[in-house]
Amino acid sequence: MDPLDLIQQGKISRYFRATRKLNTPTLVSHITQRAAGKDPLFIEDDDYLFMLGLLKEIARKYSLKIFAFCLMPNHLHLLLSPNEEDLYDAMRDLFARYARRFNRKYERKGHLFGGPYRQSVCFDDRYLLAASLYIHLNPVKAEIEEDPRHYRWSSVRLFCEDNAPKSFVDPDFILGLLSKEGRKKKEEYRRLLMEGGGIETDHVLEQEDAIERFCSKLASIFPRLFRQVDSQKHVLSTSGIDLLSMEALDRQIKDIEKESFYSRNPKSKTARKFIIEQLIARGFKRSEIAEKIGVSRKTIYNILNSGT
Repeated sequence: MDPLDLIQQGKISRYFRATRKLNTPTLVSHITQRAAGKDPLFIEDDDYLFMLGLLKEIARKYSLKIFAFCLMPNHLHLLLSPNEEDLYDAMRDLFARYARRFNRKYERKGHLFGGPYRQSVCFDDRYLLAASLYIHLNPVKAEIEEDPRHYRWSSVRLFCEDNAPKSFVDPDFILGLLSKEGRKKKEEYRRLLMEGGGIETDHVLEQEDAIERFCSKLASIFPRLFRQVDSQKHVLSTSGIDLLSMEALDRQIKDIEKESFYSRNPKSKTARKFIIEQLIARGFKRSEIAEKIGVSRKTIYNILNSGT
């Protein structure tokens, strides 16, 4: 099924793609790109500065909204949203121009990047907040900095400093998920950042669900805050799509478990199928779904192929 059909039906809250990217305007995407093998992507300060200048230029040229970024020695993270159907062109322009300049400067040949950039489209406010925190915590997880606020090559200061200068990066889109009062937003973000630094995380370039796992751990520490964030539908209002949050889906799974996944109740059958389709849309394999909800793979197959 086409991913846009799944989106319209409310069956995706986070959509990951390495190929066949979604190019729809207003969608919020977490873009990741890395150097080939163990090669560096940035060597000197001048390389980081060139990428930042290029990112600012590309954002203006293609009318991209940049919400957060982090440039690491061998990879980068961007949190952004296009206004037009030009995400492909914008990212191709950004990475091709950087690679040409890098190869020319260091007299190297061959591909700089380790394949196409990756895109994780976000429709869930909780996931968006967790993605921003995860991006800003990258230097801590890589043991480059003890305090993420000290890292030069990310947008973290815009989120944490009360008198941060104006930038081509707009932190307010994400900070708007927090307190309604200006300064308290940054206080809350700093608190989340410090707490998040102590949470063990996987690497999103290796584990597609790394941020979802990180989000769940944060939500267990700050349940009230994450319920508040989830209730706003901030991201959905920009896309015009009404979707079920991951938290709501987890509640549905628990409700179905109480009744048993083998119930013959027609409403239960419909609910089971909906839950399974949502999990598939999020990238879960059928074997993982079977383990998650406590049924066999054959049962999963039968439910998906039922006429309900």
